Amino acid sequence: LRSKNLNPKLVVPSDPVVTSTGHDVLLPCHLSPEKSAVPMEIRWFRDKYLEFVFLYQAGKEERGKGYEGRVSLFPQELLRGNVSLLLRDVKLNDGGEYKCHVSFSSWYEEPIVRLTVRRK
Repeated sequence: LRSKNLNPKLVVPSDPVVTSTGHDVLLPCHLSPEKSAVPMEIRWFRDKYLEFVFLYQAGKEERGKGYEGRVSLFPQELLRGNVSLLLRDVKLNDGGEYKCHVSFSSWYEEPIVRLTVRRK
């Protein structure tokens, strides 16, 4: 039986993140207590787990279709457990729910970050 309290929690804002079209926006997500996310799998996705927005696995980064050149993590911040996603040049259809899925061996969490996009 795995003990809950040894596992980190993923902390995300409870309120939606609000931005305007054409802007860059940060979707915040971090491990608490602070712990390196480098050995973990980090997967940002919307509706479908397999259709990821961004995937970090074993030091490799992959961007989902339509997000090429628009999404990134902060590699140096991974050591501090910061797995926030930077989304550039926001479009209206970027609005909605994003799941911040982080897993390591049998542990995982995937809290939701909501993004509201306003027309500029």
